[in-house]
Amino acid sequence: MAQVKIYGERGPLRACRSALSDAIHAAVMEAFAYPPEKRFHRFIGLDPEDIIRPGDRSERYTIIEISIFEGRSVEAKKALIRGIFARVPPATGIAPQDIEVTIFETPRHAWGIRGLPGDEVGLNYKVEV
Repeated sequence: MAQVKIYGERGPLRACRSALSDAIHAAVMEAFAYPPEKRFHRFIGLDPEDIIRPGDRSERYTIIEISIFEGRSVEAKKALIRGIFARVPPATGIAPQDIEVTIFETPRHAWGIRGLPGDEVGLNYKVEV
């Protein structure tokens, strides 16, 4: 399971939403051997006054939070971060300086999916990569 929340200033985020989603999902699929149909992305556009950023970040400053089942290796998580930085800038024009990525891991039993705890749901992909 991977739930992705993308935060940024409303206008710039809206302008690249589709390309950003495609780039992030491609990185998730490659790093985690993740099925293409399992895309769960939420875009949270903020008004300019609702996002405070350091002076060395632009109005394209984008925060990507990824919630996943625990079990992926450190190497897989680093591959995901590297894949996002490799794909997002050319696809969207967002500079690496304006991208931050955080991965949150949760035990499967702490997720509810399709009416069951996550550790009771059959998955069509491996978590231990």
